[in-house]
Amino acid sequence: MKPSVDPITRSVVQHRLTSIVTEMGEAMLRTSYSQILNSSRDFSIAICDTNARLVAQADHIPIHVGALPWATRAVEERFDDVAPGDVILLNDPYHGGSHLQDMTIFVPIFDQGKRLFWTIVRAHLSDVGGATYGGYNPKATEIWQEGIRIPPIKIYEAGKRRGDIIDMLALNVRNPRDFHGDFSAMIGAAHLGERRLASLFKELSAPVVHQAIEMILDSAETRTRNIVSSWKDGVFHGEAFLDDDGRGRENIRIAATVTKKGSDIEIDLSASDPQTDSFVNSSHANMQAACVMAFAYLIDADVPKNAGSLRLLRVKAKRGTVVWSDEGLPVSFCTSHPSNEIIEAIVKAMAQCCPDRAMAGWGRRFRIAIQGENPRTGRQFIWHMFQARPGGGASSGGDGWSSIGEWHSVGGIKFGSIEVAEARFPLLFRHHEFLANSGGDGQFRGGLGVALDLVVQTEKPAIANTAGEGVRHGSCGLLGGSDSAPHRYSLLSEGQPGRALATKEIGIEVLPGDCFEVRSSGGGGWGSPELRSEAARKLDRELGYVN
Repeated sequence: MKPSVDPITRSVVQHRLTSIVTEMGEAMLRTSYSQILNSSRDFSIAICDTNARLVAQADHIPIHVGALPWATRAVEERFDDVAPGDVILLNDPYHGGSHLQDMTIFVPIFDQGKRLFWTIVRAHLSDVGGATYGGYNPKATEIWQEGIRIPPIKIYEAGKRRGDIIDMLALNVRNPRDFHGDFSAMIGAAHLGERRLASLFKELSAPVVHQAIEMILDSAETRTRNIVSSWKDGVFHGEAFLDDDGRGRENIRIAATVTKKGSDIEIDLSASDPQTDSFVNSSHANMQAACVMAFAYLIDADVPKNAGSLRLLRVKAKRGTVVWSDEGLPVSFCTSHPSNEIIEAIVKAMAQCCPDRAMAGWGRRFRIAIQGENPRTGRQFIWHMFQARPGGGASSGGDGWSSIGEWHSVGGIKFGSIEVAEARFPLLFRHHEFLANSGGDGQFRGGLGVALDLVVQTEKPAIANTAGEGVRHGSCGLLGGSDSAPHRYSLLSEGQPGRALATKEIGIEVLPGDCFEVRSSGGGGWGSPELRSEAARKLDRELGYVN
């Protein structure tokens, strides 16, 4: 017999679950080794049940969290002998992962011998082996050139550490010290969630917690259906384009057909272009996450984003397309692109259905990774650029946020302290400020991108690679708003003319004293520019946002 749970207890459970995943995230932030985690915060936390339902998540990286139910399914299908003290790891995109750089740790949660939940930590590690440091390989034609593939495996069994497996993994990455530190942080954060859930069971009992969760999910579904029911019924279309695949194929199309009827929504991506032989393909879990994100951005902010609020959503796609590639193809760029373009295509379609809820386009990811020797320590370093974040899209609520980042993370990834980056790495941020005129015009203006001049202060030549989008297509305007300016990245060497950086390059020689001149895009504008108030335009000019 199910226990009776009153609304107050339900609310207590909901807030306790939120506090648990938030505390797990703080533990990750404070104990991880690499700057990509302890500064840029490229990790996410969640709790799923044994049916792979998303129960709770922290406010981290949406493209991570949306894929975690698929990863949980892969773990459930792989193991039928899970025991207390087990820790399971995976990263393979074809076994529920997104891309290889995102390692995922699962700790099973038991009560009185019955397995009930998983505490989950997904984190982007700074290196996962493969042909290029950092995992992004624009030249890859198969996934084995991107890094080490890990299907669901046990790295602890009944509390006993599998040192042989962990050492094997560390041997396959370029920075084993950071790998061990970040790995320990992930496991520790997952076990922290295990302890906090045990305390919650002790206080309220596991059956009460379980029943409260069922009520939380049902409530989220009801609230979401009430919202969606107020939108216009119909069949709506949207599309977005990738710049290129780095191999000469340009304007790769992602097409979304959204059918809205009553309180149900179907997203169909089947008409998207065929898959490529480069890393801009998407894994299945990543595609599902992008669809969930696009929908979640349209409902009320205070509706819990859990399995309940997603019950009304159905996703269709075709294997062999760029949004769902065949197994074995490279996908390392997928969490950025084409996830951004999947979201963009869906939001463009939904703008015809619920225009006041739809955002204009956010900036696209154009990352630089540098490998070299730090002259202060004599040690090799790998640095990923998270600075110069692009601008966010405008909406009916106002102008977009400046330098907030890309659509797939909506501010969840931070660029961290410039001073800390300069202290850790041989870098000088000579110039880092908002870039005037970079946001799209509209009734509400897109957020601004950034102007960055970054000087590399090594004593020996370093190597860089790029993985990006957005030099051909800026962030899309919506409902009459203008697109943003696209990215402009250059490498400046003394006595040489600056050269434009392509979005997908490897093996770029960086000489001591070279400067990366980065001009990132802003967000798209929302609504007709004719409707922007003169007071808003005057303030833009006074603040230097436009000139």
